[in-house]
Amino acid sequence: MAAQTLDGTASLERFGYRQELRRTLRFGHLVVYGLIYMVVIAPMGIFGSVFQASAGMVALAYLIGMVAMMVTASSYGVMAQAYPMAGSVYTYAGRAIAPWVGFLAGWTILLDYVLVPGLLSLIAAMAMNSILTAVPVWAWIVIFVCVNAGVNLLGIKSTRLSNNIFLAGQLIILAIYVVAAVVALAMGRGRGFSWEPIYTSGQFQLGVLATPASVATLSFLGFDALSTLVEDAKGGAKQVSRAMIAALGVTGLVFIAQTFLAALLVEDPATLIADGDPAGTAFFDTARVAAGPWLATLTALATALAWGLANNMVAQVATSRLLYAMARDRQLPAFLTKVSVTRSVPTNGILLTAAVSLALGLYMASRSDGITLLASLVNFGALLSFIVVHLSVLARRRKLGPAAGPALRQWILPVLGVTILVGIIVHANILAQRVGLAWLTLGVLILLMLIATGRRPHLSGLDGDTSSEDDSTRTGLVTRHV
Repeated sequence: MAAQTLDGTASLERFGYRQELRRTLRFGHLVVYGLIYMVVIAPMGIFGSVFQASAGMVALAYLIGMVAMMVTASSYGVMAQAYPMAGSVYTYAGRAIAPWVGFLAGWTILLDYVLVPGLLSLIAAMAMNSILTAVPVWAWIVIFVCVNAGVNLLGIKSTRLSNNIFLAGQLIILAIYVVAAVVALAMGRGRGFSWEPIYTSGQFQLGVLATPASVATLSFLGFDALSTLVEDAKGGAKQVSRAMIAALGVTGLVFIAQTFLAALLVEDPATLIADGDPAGTAFFDTARVAAGPWLATLTALATALAWGLANNMVAQVATSRLLYAMARDRQLPAFLTKVSVTRSVPTNGILLTAAVSLALGLYMASRSDGITLLASLVNFGALLSFIVVHLSVLARRRKLGPAAGPALRQWILPVLGVTILVGIIVHANILAQRVGLAWLTLGVLILLMLIATGRRPHLSGLDGDTSSEDDSTRTGLVTRHV
């Protein structure tokens, strides 16, 4: 077995792959990527929905979601260090359990990754249309998709620079809101200080909180995408694991703080709980209470740009890496393995992601339930794949025994994670459950077709073969360049 180098290259080649993506991302870059993907102001867009579902205990819902995701991040870290390759849950399940399980896991997470850019474009387009009504929703969707694809095709350094700019902007606007909210509450606006956003007497039921926690979890989706950058990261899997925990911790605290303050500025909580927030303006209404219409407009504009550009941009990056990883294992079309020599990006994966996002966004814009449907599907696919990651850790421990590592991360936390996530899925949207299971069924049919045509899922180096060139050539893993 080849010795591992500082950048993790040897460990990648040990599994039968060549290091073709340039390692340029440091710890700070990865943390910024995670913060951008999760969007530090994400609650602004779905605050009303979480407030209604949690009977006002919106900060508690985000706290529960944060705990569930931190436990899940631990398992992602374990698997990233064991299998330091792009592909995320597809790679982990395929190597720890079985290749066919990996295929189904990758297919499941595709429901999240492929749909997310379309969802982000749609939400942002509608937000921008509410500000600039002269520009139609479809035009905003085209603008967001094309701009993001253009930046990502220039290379990971261009994406990284854009991430820094967007994150700085979000943090500035968030700071303005927090200061304005604290001052407003001190001056007697809103409902004054109380602990009701965390605990409301007579409303607290742990089982009932699973539903709002599943909605709040949508804001955390994206931390797992860091695992797709393990081949882009300096320091490899350990660096990615540390960045994942750090990004989740920072984002979770920021989510809890802003939703706690916003909940106290809701002037009529009973009406919001009863009628919901169909227009998606509940958070912006609290900004209006805090400082006036200018802050409401500023937070609405920030939400649109954060979802449509910043988050959408890194979502394209993660999706293209997953498509690349599955294609080089011959489980998706070979054209997705093409990597640009000069820019070191999976070009066709980015273009396909952009095309799907554009078509999906334009179609869903014509439906009255477009955002609700897409959000439900994204959530279901992500949560199901998180469960598979925990099961992969348990399967690996079963194979290796105590040699796998400490029991806390290798057994106790994965079991806890599965328990929490199953509870959330059981209380998830019924439509999401049905469509999610239909998507999984389609994946099973495709798997059977692959087996029938002699393309049974196979992962390079799975049986300990370190002769990467022979194995990669046999299984079609040699990536083509453009």
